[in-house]
Amino acid sequence: MTIKKIKEGSTVEFYFEGWMDTQNVDVLAQALNELEDSTKQLSFNMEGLEYISSAGIRQIVAAHKQMKGNLILKNVTQEIMAVFHMTGLDKMLNIE
Repeated sequence: MTIKKIKEGSTVEFYFEGWMDTQNVDVLAQALNELEDSTKQLSFNMEGLEYISSAGIRQIVAAHKQMKGNLILKNVTQEIMAVFHMTGLDKMLNIE
C-alpha cells in the first residue's frame, strides 16, 4: 500500500493505493502518529484501495477515535463498502 499525504491548512487528506492489510498497515499507523496537533480534519481517499483486512479496519477505527469523529472516507469502492456494511462501520463512519 502506498499513501500520498496532502495538507491544506488544518485539513490532511491521505490517498491510498493497493492493499491495506497486516503486512503494510504500519505505514498508516506511522502516518497517523506523525499528524500535527493542528490537524482538525482528516480524510481518507480510498479510490485506489483494492482490499482491506481486519488490521486495516482497526487502523481506520483508531483514526476515527484519534480525530474525535472528524474523519471522512471518500471514494470508497463497492468492495470496501461491503466490508464496512458487514461490520456495521458504515453507520459509525462519515462516508461520502
